[in-house]
Amino acid sequence: MEPASGTLPGGTHCRACAAPLERTLVDLGTSPPCESFLTAEQARGAETHYPLHVKVCEACLLVQIPECVPAGEIFDDYAYFSSFSTSWLEHARGFCEQAIQRFGLGSSSLVVELASNDGYLLRNMVAAGVPCLGIEPSWTVAEAARKVGAETLERFFGLQVAEELRAERGPADLVIGNNVLAHVPDIVDFVAGAAALIADDGVVVYEFPHLERLIEECQYDTIYHEHFCYLSLHAVQELLARAGLEVFDVQRLRSHGGSLRVFSQRMGGSRPLEPGVAAVLAGEVEAGLSSADGAGYQGFQPRVEASKRSVLQGLCEWRERTARPIVAYGAPGKGNTLLNYCGVREDLIDFAVDRNTYKHGRFTPGTRIPIQPPEALDAARPECIVILPWNLQREITLQLAHAREWGARFFVPIPRWTEVHPPA
Repeated sequence: MEPASGTLPGGTHCRACAAPLERTLVDLGTSPPCESFLTAEQARGAETHYPLHVKVCEACLLVQIPECVPAGEIFDDYAYFSSFSTSWLEHARGFCEQAIQRFGLGSSSLVVELASNDGYLLRNMVAAGVPCLGIEPSWTVAEAARKVGAETLERFFGLQVAEELRAERGPADLVIGNNVLAHVPDIVDFVAGAAALIADDGVVVYEFPHLERLIEECQYDTIYHEHFCYLSLHAVQELLARAGLEVFDVQRLRSHGGSLRVFSQRMGGSRPLEPGVAAVLAGEVEAGLSSADGAGYQGFQPRVEASKRSVLQGLCEWRERTARPIVAYGAPGKGNTLLNYCGVREDLIDFAVDRNTYKHGRFTPGTRIPIQPPEALDAARPECIVILPWNLQREITLQLAHAREWGARFFVPIPRWTEVHPPA
């Protein structure tokens, strides 16, 4: 299955404005696609590795991976199910409640979610009686969405799909794109599609991890092939403006290590400009992200390398001091970037556990660490537990508070190897 626009952009020129890409932000070497978890049979064979060399466009400031893994290779049999995170389900529920009230959504409205995953968000619209449609290219999670009542179209979204949908169903009152904007290779076509799909007074809302936080907190593990772009508000504003949309509100979120929720409407729309927009833009200027040679982009590579050394030192010290297994809790995509970049394999982490049953019995891409159900952690009683989805450390340490009874200690690898404790 290929994106609606056909040829994938990327390479030596910017995905958004086609300017030459010459400035490096960070080079993480090579690794396989991070959600391509291996079966036992696949783990006996070879894997294709792709570069993780991140560039900054000096013209529009879009940060991106120039090399492009075919989207079908990444998203056809996708392993990420949003509903396995309790906190993310609550996040989605809260947004839906606010959106229904703020935009007056009801039984005559139409809400479309792009990359709707397993119905984690749209189930709330279904429960509220708001007509909705999910667009999701991965059959694995699309099937799960239908089971919770969310109608789902298995397509890669773009301008062509948007025009077809508008002709069939009419315009959408609200289009939602949570953590998808970074995932699309042809970001221009994707944004143009959302703009074409909404009604004249419709709204497009995107959530995405904020580049400012990625750099400030050395979140290099959030760089992987499924993330083609890394987004500042400045770059997103320019991108949306080319599609005829203007940003009228921005909210800072704690999710995914620090995200933005950006609200947009057609140029000259009726909604007033909220103060959050100027506040976030000012923050990006202060962080040195307003020009490609700004202080925010400089020195990131050495900080990433220092973080790698701290992770390896922490794991090596624990390997020397404990006879019990060292276990990773969670096998997220971001964890696979970290494991591959740091060269961590079974010699340092014996196995990982994950709540996602799809991953059980599989192996992490590249590093081939076996993944087991969470019950395996209780059986092994490890003294060292590495929380790879560090953005969920509060939720996870609460889930595993009982492990402290056998002396377990919890560590996160980002921004550097650090011990963490369950909240009181």
